[in-house]
Amino acid sequence: METKDMMLTSMLTMDKGENEGEREKGKEEVGREEEGTQQENGKLMLADGLAEKGPKSLTYGSGQQVSNGFPTSTPQSPREGPGSAACSGGTASGPGGSSGSSVPLGGLRTLVVQQTSLERPRETWSKKMDFLLSVIGYAVDLGNVWRFPYICYQNGGGAFLLPYLLMAVFGGVPLFYMELALGQFHRSGCISIWKHICPIFKGIGFAICIIALYIAFYYNTIMAWALYYLLSSFRQTLPWTTCTNSWNTANCNRYMSTDHNVSWSNSSTSPAEEFYTRQVLQVHLSPGLHQLGSVSWQLALCLLFIFTIVYFSIWKGVKTSGKVVWVTATFPYLVLLVLLVRGATLPGAWRGVVFYLKPDWEKLLSTTVWIDAAAQIFFSLGPGFGVLLAFASYNPFHNNCYKDALVTSSVNCLTSFLSGFVIFTVLGYMAEMRQQDVDAVAKDAGPSLLFIIYAEAIANMPAATFFAIIFFLMIIMLGLDSTFAGLEGVITAMLDEFPHVLAKRREWFVFGLVCVCYLGALSTLTYGGAFVVKLFEEYATGPAVITVVLLEVIAVSWFYGTNRFCNDIQLMLGFYPGWFWRVCWVAICPCFLLFIIISFLAFPPEVRLFNYHYPPWTTVLGYCIGVSSFICVPAYMVYYLLNAKGTFKQRLLKSVTPEPSGDQHRDYIVTNAV
Repeated sequence: METKDMMLTSMLTMDKGENEGEREKGKEEVGREEEGTQQENGKLMLADGLAEKGPKSLTYGSGQQVSNGFPTSTPQSPREGPGSAACSGGTASGPGGSSGSSVPLGGLRTLVVQQTSLERPRETWSKKMDFLLSVIGYAVDLGNVWRFPYICYQNGGGAFLLPYLLMAVFGGVPLFYMELALGQFHRSGCISIWKHICPIFKGIGFAICIIALYIAFYYNTIMAWALYYLLSSFRQTLPWTTCTNSWNTANCNRYMSTDHNVSWSNSSTSPAEEFYTRQVLQVHLSPGLHQLGSVSWQLALCLLFIFTIVYFSIWKGVKTSGKVVWVTATFPYLVLLVLLVRGATLPGAWRGVVFYLKPDWEKLLSTTVWIDAAAQIFFSLGPGFGVLLAFASYNPFHNNCYKDALVTSSVNCLTSFLSGFVIFTVLGYMAEMRQQDVDAVAKDAGPSLLFIIYAEAIANMPAATFFAIIFFLMIIMLGLDSTFAGLEGVITAMLDEFPHVLAKRREWFVFGLVCVCYLGALSTLTYGGAFVVKLFEEYATGPAVITVVLLEVIAVSWFYGTNRFCNDIQLMLGFYPGWFWRVCWVAICPCFLLFIIISFLAFPPEVRLFNYHYPPWTTVLGYCIGVSSFICVPAYMVYYLLNAKGTFKQRLLKSVTPEPSGDQHRDYIVTNAV
């Protein structure tokens, strides 16, 4: 293309002597149509006081429009130089304008060769707020509500905030910023972007897509449980408040705040616990992973409804999902504030808050605390899942993604901290009511904290039905945001990689993807489905995605080059990243991720759910599921080297040489003509 541009420029450069002669006349007719002036993929126009007639015009600034009638989000080309400003005065005839219009010429003129593409322009967000709410909705998920409070009190309370903030500043936020910048500059999904960074690492994109599918297999099942609770809440007496139901056992102990003569023992089970385990999950009908049992038709219908909402929210792209997140991303904050005010007024709430924030500085000497802090901030912000790349790729080229990264990551961390107060005010109330310590009440982490402990606390409040409805509606909203984002990461990646096949068939591709996710989730809807959810959560996604992000950081910082990456950012944002960000990308972030991986291998988690201890063969199965996604990375490296041409050294050199991503931004190539 650059060779064509040079030929085009030379053909249209006017002879200096002729120009001076014509200058005396003051005018020159420029309506000639020269053969070869219109290239196959480009158009030509003079930017000297351009005033085309008709609808086809070239304007600069935020409302820029190109001559093919499509708006562009690229107000300035990466190759645009200081001479790109149009000279004052005069008019010129552009292609499509009236031929034969007169232009006074004087001195040096600026010739703009505009490259236009026959392909459809890339979709962009309708509003900046759509993007911000989508990113916040993706980052703020169910883990913020149940995992952060549990991890915080388990690892020293208020003292845990120190390692958490350090891990966020030096690890989480730099990775978050890096992915937003990469996606915005290259305007590609997580697969096709690698040809512009380091082609041999393209397998990372395929691995990310498989990990996203695994997450969709189990994550949406938790929303199906919440939907079951929501539908069960539309009655005067909540079903998890009594022991007279068909699913209750002899150990069921109705322990309401009004029952002062009931004693709570270690063998007692609450109505909320039995409703969750015996009615919703029906886990008592499955002995373990070796015999899952049949599918629960109630949960299957709930999940079908969830995926129906997901499909009609994302089938048209970010134009529709960007509108849906105005509800799904903001409603949880309203509910959290309502529950916080309600929890703060409960008796014993102060006990929970003290337990949540009381610092235990000795625990900072434990390696486990730092491991948990690193893992929590990583999975909370969510780099490496292809979502940030996909969302940022729909931004205008000059959008300030640096500011976006700081704002959204800060909102995410503050939301986690706020949700801790929401949870622990209620746990303090439960401890006061049962006359137990807070740690005895908060012994369960994960979904059990929400579906057993919090559900029981809600049942003891006045207006329990109202609080149950808004609480489980909030859980569904939090989950939907993350599902929209996760599937959009896969959709964008596949559409960018196979545009000619899928670009005009997006609706059908999304429908097929949702069907695959639903069928893959059927194993989590069985009587032993909760065991499958736990297995996927512990092994299938965590280690694989951390390893993938480690390779991503290495590829960008060491192969693509930090200087080149920083130059890209300067081109977009107008400023060069500071030394802090460069040091983080080159050294601190890889060490941060390597620390998590080594700690996971050195201290594998003890997987247990309810009274079921996972046998050793399930650990092997979990690692196999995790490796099944990561194997794409070395497999593609071998495939690339075998199919490349030339000697092995030439193949290796080509495999780490990025292809220019010029056609996406270089709408204008500016040169000077006399």
